[in-house]
Amino acid sequence: MASPPSIADALLSVDVGTSGARATAYDTAGAMLLEVRRPYPTYTPRDGWAEQDASRWRSCALSALGLLIGQLAGRCTIHAIGLTGQCPSVVPIDGHGTPLRPGLIYRDNRAVAEAESLCNAFGAEALHTLTGHVPAAFHVAAKILWIRAHEPDVFRATQLFLQPTEFLALTLTGEAVTDWTMAAASALLHLRERRWAPELVAAVGLDLAQLPVPYASWSVVGSLRPALLHRFGLTRPVPIVIGAGDSIACAFGAGVISPGPVSEMAGSSTCLNTIVSEPTSDLAVTHYPSAVGPEGYVTEVGINTAGEAVDWLASLTYGGRAGRLRGDDFERLDREAGEIAPGSDGLLFVPVLGDGERDDPALRGALIGLSVRHDRRSLARAALEGVAFAIRAHVEGLGRASTPATEMRVSGRAASLQTWNQIKADVLGIPVRRVPGDATTAGVAMLAGLGVGVYPDPESAVAIACRPDAPAHPDPANHDRYASIYEHYRTVVASSTLHTGAVPTPAADRPSHHYPEERA
Repeated sequence: MASPPSIADALLSVDVGTSGARATAYDTAGAMLLEVRRPYPTYTPRDGWAEQDASRWRSCALSALGLLIGQLAGRCTIHAIGLTGQCPSVVPIDGHGTPLRPGLIYRDNRAVAEAESLCNAFGAEALHTLTGHVPAAFHVAAKILWIRAHEPDVFRATQLFLQPTEFLALTLTGEAVTDWTMAAASALLHLRERRWAPELVAAVGLDLAQLPVPYASWSVVGSLRPALLHRFGLTRPVPIVIGAGDSIACAFGAGVISPGPVSEMAGSSTCLNTIVSEPTSDLAVTHYPSAVGPEGYVTEVGINTAGEAVDWLASLTYGGRAGRLRGDDFERLDREAGEIAPGSDGLLFVPVLGDGERDDPALRGALIGLSVRHDRRSLARAALEGVAFAIRAHVEGLGRASTPATEMRVSGRAASLQTWNQIKADVLGIPVRRVPGDATTAGVAMLAGLGVGVYPDPESAVAIACRPDAPAHPDPANHDRYASIYEHYRTVVASSTLHTGAVPTPAADRPSHHYPEERA
């Protein structure tokens, strides 16, 4: 095994996430040095809509990065900056780099009809074979079609359609670039050839020049622009490595680089990723090119409001009169949930609180079996179990399509909740291992290290920088008890009573895009 490089060297990552932007510094042995966060809000002006002020993606990311670099000044050498972010989210920008409307984030489900039009034109199976995805309102392609149909003036004025990471890359380097995984999230990339599929680009009414150029995730795509070097007080060029989509970077940071383990990125949303040598034929499983080599693929399924559903519950029941959460509120929720027996005394929670799920825009959440005998501990347990049931449904689907799961590696804020990890192990029937720190930003730092030669190969990066905790093993009795509850959960989710007939709001009823500014 290679010896850890000097801790005097630093690799930086910037994550343009769902709840805000953050800049993180790691030493080259994988230890986090510093992190700076800058939050921004999500707006939901209509049922099924979810938007963010894209100018905040840029300003908050630059603010976080600048403060981080300032705190690192003189303490270490910055070898590279890697990028990641939420996806698939998109914003149209003009020739001056200015957003023309708010960004449509991944859980925005207004473009159902546009996704169906792509499937009708090309065929769902053909598109899945070509791109690794069946277009849904979730994807960038459908969101672009919605803008084209409902906001034609914006569409005509757009020079580039960019995802948050791509928008940041343009800001940092002056280059319109992306990586293979981000590009795949658009449902416009030829999966095997790692290039834009011209027939699909034409179908959404674009020229190739309106999309960023795709590169391998470890590619150096430029250097920090001179004006930013001056702003951040730097005197030498800093390479920018394009990085990968947040969940794909998370899988690498969790050490998931071969079949068997499942990576869970447990953030506002949950993404589940596995490694396959060839794409599967299961239309419910999406695919991305490998972030760590020219061959191989990463599968993905996900839940839009997993951590966000628990946040919602915590703010209602643990956040005090104003709903303001303290740092230990989640630990208290987790601890109190552990005081309730498996099954939450008959309470069942369906964690779909984002006006639809990525694979089912009509699905809505529910809390079933509620009684005056339940207290907040029961509600907390039900929420943690509900997310675990949703995860099990997806993990089983991944196992049917490829290699059955051998263990799950959990990273993100929720990974520190021990009761929740044990619930997941009991529901899934496999060991669950926490990855300390944050595997997403760590994975991006590792990609940055690969890009500039700090690590010779992905295996060395994982051996040096990834150290998962000891696993939580499933309790056989609890696993058996959860089996029948899980089947009840599946029946409830399939019920028509949890599906709304709501349709996207007509263009004439759209609200103003002038949202109140909030302090970062």
